[in-house]
Amino acid sequence: MPGEPQDDCLFCKIVAGTIPATIVRETGTTIAFRDINPQAPTHVLVIPKAHHVDAAALAAEAPQLAADVLRETRAVADQENLESYRIVFNTGSGAGQTVWHAHAHVLGGRGLEWPPG
Repeated sequence: MPGEPQDDCLFCKIVAGTIPATIVRETGTTIAFRDINPQAPTHVLVIPKAHHVDAAALAAEAPQLAADVLRETRAVADQENLESYRIVFNTGSGAGQTVWHAHAHVLGGRGLEWPPG
C-alpha cells in the first residue's frame, strides 16, 4: 500500500533507523542523507519518509509530499553551499533507478555537463 513502510526497502530501513546513514537534514516528512556511492563532490539523497515506489507514484499519490521533497532539495543545496546543482529523479530501471523508494539526488560541487549520459 502506498505510504506504508516496506520490509524489503533499503530506504524504509534508513527511515526506521535500522540501517545507518549519514543524515544531513530531517523534517517531519523527509530525510536527506549522503549517497554511499557519490557521483559528485556533493551527492545527497532526499527521500520521503513514506514509501512510494518512484517519483511518478509519489507525484500521483502524495503531491504535497512530492513538494516537500523538492523543497528539501533546495534546503540541502543551501546547507551544502552549492551555488548551482542538479536534482535528479530516476524513475524505472531503464533510467537507473535501483532502490524502489522515491528519491531525489542533489548533485553539485563540480561542473555538471549535459547530457549526463
